[in-house]
Amino acid sequence: MGFVNGLPLVFIELKAHHRRLELAYKNNLSDYKTTIPKLFWYNAFILLSNGSKSCIGTITATWEHFSEWKKICDENEEGIISLDTIVQGTCDKPRLLDLVENFTVFFTTQGTTAKILAKNHQFLGVNNAIGSVQQIQHNQGRLGVFWHTQGSGKSFSMVFLSQKILRKLPGNWTFLIITDREDLDDQIYKNFAYAEAVTEPEQNVRARNAEHLKALLQGDHRYIFTLIQKFRTEKGETYPKLSDRDDIIVIADEAHRSQYDTYALNMRNGLPNAAFIGFTGTPLLAGEERTREVFGDYVSIYNFRQSVEDGATVPLYYENRIPELQLTNTELNEDMQRIIEAATLDEDQERDLERQCSREYQLIVRDDRLEKIAEDLVQHFLGRVTKLDDQGKATKAMMVAIDRFTAVKMYDKVQKYWAQELDRLKALLTPDLNELEQRRLMRRIQYMEETDMAVVVSSSQGEIEDFQKKGLDIATHRRRLVSETPGLDEQFKDPQNPLRIVFVCAMWITGFDVPSCATIYLDKPMRNHTLMQTIARANRVFLLKLSGLIVDYIGVFRNLQEALAIYGSASGGGVEAGDTPVKDKSALVDQLRGAVAEAVAYAKARGVDFDKIHTTQNSLVRTRLWDEAVDAMLESDETRRTFFALVGYVCRLYDAVCPDVRVNEFTLTRAYLERLVTKIQIDTQSIDPTDGVDEVMGQVSDLLDESIQTEDFVTLGGSPRAGEGEGRYIIRESPAVDLNQLDFEALAEQFNKGYKRTEAEKLKGRINAKLNTMVRLNRTRMDYLEKFQQMIEKYNQGSHNVEALFRELIQFAQDLKEEVKRAMAEQLSEEELAVFDLLTKPEINLTPAEKDEVKGLARELLTRLKQEKLVLDWRKRQQSKAAVQVTIRQILDQLPERYSDEQYWDKCQEVYQHIYESYYGEGRSIYDSAG
Repeated sequence: MGFVNGLPLVFIELKAHHRRLELAYKNNLSDYKTTIPKLFWYNAFILLSNGSKSCIGTITATWEHFSEWKKICDENEEGIISLDTIVQGTCDKPRLLDLVENFTVFFTTQGTTAKILAKNHQFLGVNNAIGSVQQIQHNQGRLGVFWHTQGSGKSFSMVFLSQKILRKLPGNWTFLIITDREDLDDQIYKNFAYAEAVTEPEQNVRARNAEHLKALLQGDHRYIFTLIQKFRTEKGETYPKLSDRDDIIVIADEAHRSQYDTYALNMRNGLPNAAFIGFTGTPLLAGEERTREVFGDYVSIYNFRQSVEDGATVPLYYENRIPELQLTNTELNEDMQRIIEAATLDEDQERDLERQCSREYQLIVRDDRLEKIAEDLVQHFLGRVTKLDDQGKATKAMMVAIDRFTAVKMYDKVQKYWAQELDRLKALLTPDLNELEQRRLMRRIQYMEETDMAVVVSSSQGEIEDFQKKGLDIATHRRRLVSETPGLDEQFKDPQNPLRIVFVCAMWITGFDVPSCATIYLDKPMRNHTLMQTIARANRVFLLKLSGLIVDYIGVFRNLQEALAIYGSASGGGVEAGDTPVKDKSALVDQLRGAVAEAVAYAKARGVDFDKIHTTQNSLVRTRLWDEAVDAMLESDETRRTFFALVGYVCRLYDAVCPDVRVNEFTLTRAYLERLVTKIQIDTQSIDPTDGVDEVMGQVSDLLDESIQTEDFVTLGGSPRAGEGEGRYIIRESPAVDLNQLDFEALAEQFNKGYKRTEAEKLKGRINAKLNTMVRLNRTRMDYLEKFQQMIEKYNQGSHNVEALFRELIQFAQDLKEEVKRAMAEQLSEEELAVFDLLTKPEINLTPAEKDEVKGLARELLTRLKQEKLVLDWRKRQQSKAAVQVTIRQILDQLPERYSDEQYWDKCQEVYQHIYESYYGEGRSIYDSAG
């Protein structure tokens, strides 16, 4: 713990260097948050480390949002992942206080509050910008360009920057946040509002029109949000000066896009002494010198390569799926590129597009071409969802069309092919299917039936008539956009919401974050800034998401360097010429090939030969080879976990490449790798949460489903049932662990004649499951858990062989068996024994009569509390908690005289903590399900 003035602000969990760092989060931190919640009441941030790897997060952060801290003082340092770096970078006194005061926000959305802590690049970048503000007279208000790649948290960096200026730099500061798109303006305002940076009502800080903007700028507001288009004037007019103040800072989002035309000139006429900082997710083009003239040079750089290396974003890959009915890139003339580059096409631009680029436009919107794309999109999207677990169901996609009309057309066509595929699946659901196949098919049908889609396009006057002329209905989509609650944006952001595919042309392609969006279907000519902003919708971190995929239907990536000329060697930040943030999907296939080879080699080094298993025809011999493979991978806990992690990575890469036919090369090997993982789990009759099995196969039910289908698995009980045929086996659920039913002699006999590591692992799993339950019910049994862990650790370190481990496990199981009987021997229930043990351990020298007295107090205490004090939600009410504490003190005041005052108060606190953790109120407790 790290204490500041007695407050535990920093929590540090350290693991052994050979242990996976994720276990510090999954096992230790998660447990502490549940069992010792008070430990985190004042927590600022959490550090996890195994010595070689370290990461930082907050009390609300999920594992994927814990991040590394590689640099201490400067962006130009060589990043080093070490415990020393993260401690110096975050716990040095000035930096710790800076993080707590200026780089922490509480972000509330959809009824959930998340504690957000700045990441390393945000902390360094914002402090660079602060230094620029401190030199505002010297740099004449040109505060710089803040280039942090899309998805790395630019909008939060804006919040951190403005809030630190308000707190630390003297002045009556006003921040004018400028965008050029309505949806982006709404998104940025919400980020400030949800972070509680904006305290004024929305109507007081968001400009409704040009006149309202003038009024806001002449008033006194901390924050003003507006579109740059609201700095408009009538033709020939000069924009009036609104303020001479030099403490106005203009924060321009995507500064390269629209800051240099008439609107920008008007803004500078109205605010002649304002300072300017430009935020961008893409570097400045070689021809964008005017950006530097207005904003200055880069003040902070965090490029795509750094972001992916740090895990702040996931890598992007593209695959060309261009229909045969397709134009080539050379036919996309300059007029079309110029018009579409604006990204937001208004009605006039749409007409210009049809008029000036008639041939190219007609090729893109040809009905037979769109039909082909729609049919492919349905099959491709369903192929991407390889498992219907939490990750699979949450996977979302965005289809980007050339204009509003085509977006609606694509919606209609995709709906048609979706319905056709659904009908096909229903037709397959026949009585002759086995139970497993029926269940899988029904899950896929249910998923398709519940999946929602929507069109998200901007509105215009007379649009209903315009769409009707093309035989399209926009009214239904407009009603959804306007009236649905929650809004379509909130639905699409919610991983649990079935709105999974949206059709857009300009809205939502910039500044709209949906972490679960993994696929962009691109059918709109784009390049440079607009292209990067669009495809970056798929680069957000989410659960086990390994990468984002861009499906290119238009040929944007045929000439990758031309499409992304923005990423030349002059872009800065260590970017090399030709280094781009989106790569051909073949690179992902190569990663999969390497991961498969590594997993197979790891198994082969331990005697597992999948080729031999595959070519063996005799089923009994194959069964023996599988059993030997299981035994080999149980060499130690670390061997098993490493293998599971390697297979998990293979599965994630395989899913990321799907539905590409190139995965066929790896399908058989992947099946054998997964099969071995499944057999290990089944044969040892345990699911170890430290194995990270969710990374390997998803839900446990999927593991068992696969094993039922597999010809090579034997039953837990032995051979196949008579009449079921060779290779047909039944998996029976493992019964609840009852140590009284264990036949230790039979276990020893099976160990001596069977596969010793497998039998030892099986016994270890049984003991572990029972022991965890026992400790949960009675915390004084922690010494048993510690002894068990030490026993396993010695074996893993090679101090004991498997025979010695098995002997120790047998003896330990017998000891546990006696402990299980102790409640009966003491004539107490399990929950009464837990209180009795708290009152008598560590050992207090009590006479038999005094022990009986303490037993009576334990019974009386639980009876009183459950009858009178443990009411509904008692843990949430201060008065109810106080009543429980008073009752404990009153009854424990009757403890024998042998208890000192100090022991009395210690026991009062220990018993209260136990009651708080174990009893939920209204008769519910952890003992309800205890057998």
